[in-house]
Amino acid sequence: MKDKQDAAPDSTAARVALWRALHVEADPPPHVLEDEIGLKLLAPDEDWRRRGDMDPQFTRPFRASIVARARFIEDLVVEQAGRGLGQYVILGAGLDSFAQRRPEIASRLKVFEIDQPGPQAWKRQRLIELGFGVPDWLRFVPVDFEAGEGWRDGLATAGFDDSKPAIVVSTGVSMYLTKDANAATLRQVAALAPGSALAMTFLLPLELADPEIRPGLEMAEKGARASGTPFLSFFTPPEILALARQAGFGEARHVSAADLTRRYFMHRTDGLRPPSNAEELLVATT
Repeated sequence: MKDKQDAAPDSTAARVALWRALHVEADPPPHVLEDEIGLKLLAPDEDWRRRGDMDPQFTRPFRASIVARARFIEDLVVEQAGRGLGQYVILGAGLDSFAQRRPEIASRLKVFEIDQPGPQAWKRQRLIELGFGVPDWLRFVPVDFEAGEGWRDGLATAGFDDSKPAIVVSTGVSMYLTKDANAATLRQVAALAPGSALAMTFLLPLELADPEIRPGLEMAEKGARASGTPFLSFFTPPEILALARQAGFGEARHVSAADLTRRYFMHRTDGLRPPSNAEELLVATT
């Protein structure tokens, strides 16, 4: 039996959820993403905004990156759903809130959230307590990665149809996996039915990041190492594109911070934007 601490979301998932809420609270509209669901799930003490990692000024570029990647992926899922795609797989789902915020889209799909058993059971219970519930089209897929369980096996048990295409997303995960493990994940997604798509974030080598955010990234790297989940993989855009093509994807493209800025931040007057050469996106199709 896992204890209560093991069952709660990990610190990274909680931080991401709080940054999404902080974007709504601290940044002027229009907001790139309106998401306070994770804040409701976590129900932190009132002083959460005074935490060092929630400082509104220091965290600006990081929360811009978080909401930009989330909005891009959400737009991609909506686009794919509009083309008739019916399965959406979220690897390392954490406190993802698409199913709660966009039920008009999500209910037309089968949404598979893959995560560690303890945090996922905690999330399920909190969704029920808050009145969101767990509709039939939302499938929780507990996978104990530390015990060597495979996510494809869990998907099959949860009702995933291998004969139909899916969109698979993975955000904030690749840096914690070895390059071999990332390659294996890419191969597994590339082997899905034709018409499937992948959207995955990757972290560029820290020395390439914008100078003003490099100290924050280095601090995050040290914190991850100290907590026993070190950053293991960094990729340049050419490297991640080559890995995707080697895995068997027919098409692969890099979505940079500049691309996200042009798409979501161009008309802002407050200077909010995601940092360049930090965490960016790979989009690939089978």
